[in-house]
Amino acid sequence: MPLLPLVTGVLETALNALLAKNAEAKNKLPRLRGKVLALQLRELPAPLVFVFSNRIDVLAAWEDEADCRVRTGVLVLPELRDRSQVTRLIREQALDVQGDIQVLQHFVALMEALGWDPAELLAPYTGDLVAHGVSRLVQGTVVGVQRQHARNLAYLGEVVTEEWRLAPGALEVAYFADQVEELATQLTRLERRLQRLETSA
Repeated sequence: MPLLPLVTGVLETALNALLAKNAEAKNKLPRLRGKVLALQLRELPAPLVFVFSNRIDVLAAWEDEADCRVRTGVLVLPELRDRSQVTRLIREQALDVQGDIQVLQHFVALMEALGWDPAELLAPYTGDLVAHGVSRLVQGTVVGVQRQHARNLAYLGEVVTEEWRLAPGALEVAYFADQVEELATQLTRLERRLQRLETSA
């Protein structure tokens, strides 16, 4: 079975199950009614298209234009649960948004209200103990992937600065900044001396 239809099916079922149980989220859904959000994750071959009505439909293909198109990575998704992070993520280019940004903001508010808890979703099917174990495993895996990603970035930074010498290291940058500051101070002193000489002449 192809990965994308499985992802869209599981996601649609989970979101609508959470929506049915959550009054706060139901109140936020009307803001999105009639809107379409296309979420392109770098790890997936095609975007996940969210079509909002009195429920949430998740599709793997959409012929018409989406109201909002978002491009990001899987590791950024947990940060989207906090609305205050959206602007920072856009500024850091971890999140690319095209179209109506309010659609994204309302979607993030909806996800925040849903309180995405995998254990709660799995409990009716597997029992509380198994659901809790699977949830902890998934969370541990996500944290592990995030840590590994951070380690890889740090390693790449060291290789670029220390081994390949393509960029200066932190100490070299600090030394250069000190030299520039000292040069600026000397230049200021020289300008003052020149002004004194001009006024005395």
